[in-house]
Amino acid sequence: MSVPSQQQFRDAMARLGAAVNIITTDGPAGMAGFTASAVCSVTDSPPTLLVCLNRATSVWPVFSENRQLCVNTLAAGHESLSNLFGGKTPMAERFTAAEWHYGVTGCPRLEGAVVSFDCRISQTVSVGTHDILFCEVMEIARNDDTHGLVWFDRGYHQLMRPAC
Repeated sequence: MSVPSQQQFRDAMARLGAAVNIITTDGPAGMAGFTASAVCSVTDSPPTLLVCLNRATSVWPVFSENRQLCVNTLAAGHESLSNLFGGKTPMAERFTAAEWHYGVTGCPRLEGAVVSFDCRISQTVSVGTHDILFCEVMEIARNDDTHGLVWFDRGYHQLMRPAC
């Protein structure tokens, strides 16, 4: 049995639906942000989630030095913002495209996000090309008046909240 190729793995992972997030930071190294779907819960005691970040990206040194971030889970209608933060657009232009607030860490929190997790990075583990950032949640901001956005099969799909 052979190990799956990089392309086979990528094609298979495209079949794994995931929330779309913009991860932001601000601190001594400056302000930065990127789009990610590689975010998940780790534990609720203490509240911790993880974010995967490629060490070859231009934002990696900023997140590495700041040691804090905000996970902003995007709502339906945020597709263009996701593309903006996922591309090569200059950082200042990315942040002028939306309205931001600031949580306890001082990281940008997206107005209209489904939920935002303001975090301090408690541990970093390197695996292959990426760092896994373990993030202790310091503050949560929820927005129950919007619908979710997921990435599945290389495209955006809106999730509608049931009317109760």
